[in-house]
Amino acid sequence: MLGKIIVISLYALMIVIVGIMGLRKTRSFLDFFLGGRAIGPWLSAFTYGATYFSAVLFIGFAGKIGWGFGYSGLWIAVGNSLLGVLGVWWLLGPRIKKMSVAYDVHTMAEFFEKRYKSRFMKLFSSLCIFIFLIPYTAAVFIGLSYLFKSNFNVEYTLALLFMGTFTAVYLVMGGYKSMTMIDVMFGVIMCLGGIILFFSTLHAGGGFASISSQLSSINPKLTKIVGPPGAWPLFSLVFLTSIAPFGMPQLIQKFYAIKDNRSIKIGMGISTLFAILIVGIAYFTGAAARIFLSPESTPNAFQNGKPIFDALMPEFMVHVIPPSLSVLILLLILAASMSTLAALVLVSSSSVAKDMYAGFINKQVSDKRLTVLMRCSSVFFILLSMIFAYFKPATIVAILGISWGAIGSVFLGPFIWGLFSKRVNRVGGISASIVSLAVCIVFYSTGMSSPEAGTIGMMVSFVSPPIFSLLGPKSSDSYFETSEK
Repeated sequence: MLGKIIVISLYALMIVIVGIMGLRKTRSFLDFFLGGRAIGPWLSAFTYGATYFSAVLFIGFAGKIGWGFGYSGLWIAVGNSLLGVLGVWWLLGPRIKKMSVAYDVHTMAEFFEKRYKSRFMKLFSSLCIFIFLIPYTAAVFIGLSYLFKSNFNVEYTLALLFMGTFTAVYLVMGGYKSMTMIDVMFGVIMCLGGIILFFSTLHAGGGFASISSQLSSINPKLTKIVGPPGAWPLFSLVFLTSIAPFGMPQLIQKFYAIKDNRSIKIGMGISTLFAILIVGIAYFTGAAARIFLSPESTPNAFQNGKPIFDALMPEFMVHVIPPSLSVLILLLILAASMSTLAALVLVSSSSVAKDMYAGFINKQVSDKRLTVLMRCSSVFFILLSMIFAYFKPATIVAILGISWGAIGSVFLGPFIWGLFSKRVNRVGGISASIVSLAVCIVFYSTGMSSPEAGTIGMMVSFVSPPIFSLLGPKSSDSYFETSEK
């Protein structure tokens, strides 16, 4: 226990020092939010990966999906790596960078305003970012708090308070510069921790064949191509978590900040390999965890004989990983989560400061005041997310499902069509966002699971912009035409 406390304390000190260094290098809003648009390939690759995968993956998804779907959860790892990472970098990366410079925009809401010539689109999208990223941030806090509760035997509320305060201090000081400066180290920690987790699981389970045999004895479908819940629930999880990144603001922001196309090409390979390693290990160990956990051996992971899904992986890691190595696993999840939290807070606070305040209330706001407002908005967003996390309204998977589903419904279609086709006009963009969000929320409110409701909303979002565009005048976009030259 003492060793863990010392290592975590040194880790916290390192992050604070990096925050101070970032503070000294942050001289403008552009520095604070996008790192001056000069982030290189390695920093961008690890920042993207560490933002994509966090405690939500290792605690929430690995636990619940691994327990219920078994090995078929690895299809999510395949989709995340090849679509959510490789596909986004390859298909969208160069286009996003080119058009963000051509439009001179810093946020997705600004892109929508200029691409669709609609101030309403800017306001609506910025409100959706702020509202629906709160539950996602809360889900990360929930996962980290369960992790600290299992490792340090502290109350959930105290762990939540510590993580929220720590995040605020780290991020408010240096913004995106602080985040990118430390994300390479975070990435290295995640890789080392993941490898240790994988081999510790194999060793404790007696090898892959033994683990597979024990899973099959529990339920033969746990080792099949499609797990017990069936094909549609599995497909919805793959689709939600792999396609949503094509329109997730906190991930798209990385391409606004990256240096050039050469950096995109290099970063694409690094980020994809990183994803294959991290996500593959997470879902394998999540499936394997079922053979180690029971109400008798790990009572903290069960209530009345039923699993507490968000507590499964923390308990698994405590009981399976050798004590001498468990601190690296703790750092693995902490590192991934800190980067995710930083990205979420930055994007959400920018929706208030840059998109709403500077866009509608005070267009002449000074750069210095805008940066201060970003910091204040960051603290406010963290506070709201902590309150949400305190009440734990649902499992991490359910919370993330409605967050990603809603954001994906609003952004996916209008953003992709807006990047590649000038035929989609203002009517198409606005209508697709509103209708798709409504579809997602209506299906969820009728009792459909959040990943399934989110998947349907995102499908509607992708196919509907050109259809709705038929109801409006032909688009004439000078910005778009300039970017094509």
